[in-house]
Amino acid sequence: MMERRHIVRLWQQGGATVLVTLVRAEGSSYRRPGARLLLGAHGEYGGTISGGCLETEVVRKANWLVRNGSLVEHYSTMFDDTAEVPFGLGCGGVVDLLLEPADTPECRALMSALEGALRGGETTVLTWLPHDSRQLARAVLTTTGDFIFASDELTEEQLMEARSGVLREGWIESMPEGMFVERLVAPQRLVVLGAGDDAKPLVKMAALLGWNVTVLDGRAQLARPERFPEAERVVTASSSSPDVLGIRQEDAVVLMTHSYEQDRELLGAVMPLRPRYLGLLGARHRSSLLVSEVATKLGQTVAECCEQIYAPVGLDLGGEGPEAIALAVIAEVQACCMGKLGASRRLSSEDVERHVREGGASRYLQVQCALDGA
Repeated sequence: MMERRHIVRLWQQGGATVLVTLVRAEGSSYRRPGARLLLGAHGEYGGTISGGCLETEVVRKANWLVRNGSLVEHYSTMFDDTAEVPFGLGCGGVVDLLLEPADTPECRALMSALEGALRGGETTVLTWLPHDSRQLARAVLTTTGDFIFASDELTEEQLMEARSGVLREGWIESMPEGMFVERLVAPQRLVVLGAGDDAKPLVKMAALLGWNVTVLDGRAQLARPERFPEAERVVTASSSSPDVLGIRQEDAVVLMTHSYEQDRELLGAVMPLRPRYLGLLGARHRSSLLVSEVATKLGQTVAECCEQIYAPVGLDLGGEGPEAIALAVIAEVQACCMGKLGASRRLSSEDVERHVREGGASRYLQVQCALDGA
């Protein structure tokens, strides 16, 4: 997502000349279809389409290649010491790159869709790839199948077939021959509940990935924009008011106020919203007591609550300190949201019951966080 932000920023500066999109990859490839590179007016560029082995060659020739319009170029990164330019030096893959002039309605429509995705919109972009005498054509559809843009040369039959395909589950995965189809979605949103010093590296790392980050804390002395310059929003609100954030099911939430009472209120308020990821910072016995109390409050079983919560938060990567913890948390959120999460350290209902038996919640109740102030 950060790469997309760089490309959009370069586009908004004006003067872009060529947009390059990786539309097919076979074998080993550093980037996957959808990777892009935008060439600026003075040879500068944003984005990448390989690990660095193709960029120089593509940037050098791009303006010349598109002198007659869009085209698809075929590049092999197989190692071949007899080749004039062994691009990949052994990367071991084959890629097709779509090069298109930036001053066309089709390119402007695509860039508009990329800008919209960064603002939270979702669209599907269909590109009929240029081939022989066929020119590039493009259509951009909303999630409901309404056309935002369609090339003039596309027929009504082509548009209706495309619309039907977009609305049919699995169609994008089985991409039609001669087309490149992609769904542009909003950046991952991370909501950090707690604005202590240890939240700073978490927000920075999330921003490096291009995520939209919101920080909420009821303590006005902590919830200040200058403390979190990378965050999209910094909100001062009471711990019982996370609804001001409009948390959605596709969001990731990390709870780290360091106050037992605040965590209990927030956990009880956020759990019914069922975000994609809900992480709870703290020791296992502390988290167990929180889960036990919140389960009772919500009328759920402990097992049901444990299924929704990642506690202790973060992958077990080792290390200590705010930066190491932030890395572990970001890694777990990324893996969870991408469907790649394997083993985790999540609490089980047996863990919770054992910790509740061994100790009580009294050690955490009526204890003011040192950061709460007077």
